[in-house]
Amino acid sequence: MIIVIQCTDRVGLVATISSLLAKHQLNIISMHEHVDNDARLFFMRVDVEGTIDAFTLKNELGKVLPDGASIKTNPVALKKIIVLVTKEYHCLADILVRNYFGTLGAQVQCVIGNHNTLQDICKRFDIPFHLAEAGSDKNAFEQDVKSLIAQYDFDYLVLAKFMRILSPGFVGSFPMQIINIHHSFLPAFAGANPYRQAHERGVKLIGATAHYVTNELDEGPIIAQQIIPANHSLTVKDMVKAGKEIETAVLAKALKLVFDDRVFVYKNKTVVLE
Repeated sequence: MIIVIQCTDRVGLVATISSLLAKHQLNIISMHEHVDNDARLFFMRVDVEGTIDAFTLKNELGKVLPDGASIKTNPVALKKIIVLVTKEYHCLADILVRNYFGTLGAQVQCVIGNHNTLQDICKRFDIPFHLAEAGSDKNAFEQDVKSLIAQYDFDYLVLAKFMRILSPGFVGSFPMQIINIHHSFLPAFAGANPYRQAHERGVKLIGATAHYVTNELDEGPIIAQQIIPANHSLTVKDMVKAGKEIETAVLAKALKLVFDDRVFVYKNKTVVLE
């Protein structure tokens, strides 16, 4: 059983929680905790072995923890996701392969694209693909996407190189449920052809960032990041290839962390208990 707790910090919380678990003969397999001293917040993820009703345990924890504590007991292990795509295949292909072999930690319910470029690969993996017409009316497009999403049960929306900026209204409908991946260059390059800009500038690092989507473009709480070295010998094509590989790896790591209930969000940042 997995127990996930977020609450106001106070002295003795670890001892209090451990004692309660011991009282019910629950053996602690792993325990990870963190305290944000500035915010006075306590975060914990515990993996326990034993038999107890999850609802009963949650109620008992609620009695001994500070008021307003967020407690999840035995959250669903296999999450459900909907993937949004445009034309780039690398992140989607990795998700579909992991989904096929049961290593994703989630089940892909469907894929929604604003182009039909990736319809064939979804068909090969027997995953429903829906085309949302991306006309000039952004509101109509987003309503089309919402109507498609509404056909499925899901926990998260994954933007696997979905190249559309979502409106505040759309994002607000799915708070902390949308996960995005994008490249990160040092220095940063926006607009068209970022890899060509990076190549011309002679960047020495290529990176990727996975984050929750908020109304601030690409500035939501960060889940995972990674960088790799680059040098003068790389062509633009080499940099694009390297960028796709790191985007795939970082998104895969971020999704695993989220699906394993290891990510806590507060303010505009995350605590990740690995």
